[in-house]
Amino acid sequence: MQVEREIVVPVDPDELWEALTDPEQLEEWFANDVEFDAREGGAGHFRWDNGEERHATVREAVPGEKLVLDWDDEGAVEFDLEAVPDGTRLVVRETSPEFSTALELRAMAWVTA
Repeated sequence: MQVEREIVVPVDPDELWEALTDPEQLEEWFANDVEFDAREGGAGHFRWDNGEERHATVREAVPGEKLVLDWDDEGAVEFDLEAVPDGTRLVVRETSPEFSTALELRAMAWVTA
């Protein structure tokens, strides 16, 4: 099953890219403890206070445009960024239904505030 979500974030693509790839920013809206190397082949380790952990490998990374992660459970998440007049259109496709990053995009509300 694939979940797809689309939002427009009122920031430029480079700023949104940083929110998606910078460990300190990821800790503000996604996980409590993040180690992330946003280069192709890089690793991501995401930990939450409830003890949950997720590991990912970066399949594709085009700064300001596209980020694709393969989760260790064989799921994947793809972020497509596109500049639009109101900021950046972000399309997220998640193939891991039990842990949907797409559904967690509401956590990015701090970006739109």
